[in-house]
Amino acid sequence: MVEKVKYGGCLCRKIRYQIEGAPFDSDYCHCRICQRQTGAPVSAWMDFKKEQIKLLDGKVKEFESSKTVRRGFCSNCGSTLSFRDIMHPDYLTLSITSLDDPNTFSPKYHIYVDSAVKWHSIIDEYPKFQKNRT
Repeated sequence: MVEKVKYGGCLCRKIRYQIEGAPFDSDYCHCRICQRQTGAPVSAWMDFKKEQIKLLDGKVKEFESSKTVRRGFCSNCGSTLSFRDIMHPDYLTLSITSLDDPNTFSPKYHIYVDSAVKWHSIIDEYPKFQKNRT
């Protein structure tokens, strides 16, 4: 049985959050912005309604990576934490790997595979989209 409340945060533990329930969506993102933000070939994200998330400690610093997107991170340790599209103010996307147990949720599909690095093979059977899923 999956626990109702899950916890997560940044590497230095100055930022802590809790989530209630499951994400309404989740994906692997291979876009160049995520690659540069995380320093990894792919990012794993989970989408929640804002009311499912409670910030317990610290404050997420945000960077405006495009006209409508704000990317959140810890200003102390630099951990990637969130993705927020201001066009969807009721939603917040969190990094799956920022969970205390990142095995709790898994992505359902891949986006921006046209930007995937050639040396990282995608070998699962999840749906793959060249750009965003629309």
